[in-house]
Amino acid sequence: MSIEVNNETELDVDLADVNKLAQSVMSAMYLHPETEVSIVFLDEDAMSALHVEWMDLEGPTDVMSFPMDELRPGREHAPSEAGILGDIVICPSVAQAQAEAGGHSTHDEILLLATHGLLHLMGFDHMEPEEKEEMFSLQRRLLESYTGRPAPKETVE
Repeated sequence: MSIEVNNETELDVDLADVNKLAQSVMSAMYLHPETEVSIVFLDEDAMSALHVEWMDLEGPTDVMSFPMDELRPGREHAPSEAGILGDIVICPSVAQAQAEAGGHSTHDEILLLATHGLLHLMGFDHMEPEEKEEMFSLQRRLLESYTGRPAPKETVE
């Protein structure tokens, strides 16, 4: 898998662990070994600009996902097609505020947001109650499998 992780902010982000999380999630979802994804950390101004451009909403948000090849999860003996999963953009300062409000670490919040973004790139959504339960339950299982501890309470809506 080709996973590119970049931090374009002044805040410290454990890029190696975010990369390992993405590998874990993508493997667990049986994505093709040649699948590509990009995860970028942006400051509030850059995230605000994207939020307005793509969602027509003011202010920074925590995470945004931009799917490319509309890849969907595979199965154990039938991985997805190879392709470009897409791009995830995370704002670590928003993650930090959410982590403080949720009573957990900023790093745990970033891992939560990265997992959330990856699931969006694979076609999961949370607009309807049934979709939300499916996506957030899967998100918790993937995070707990990776970290070996309970996942933080979801702050993304």
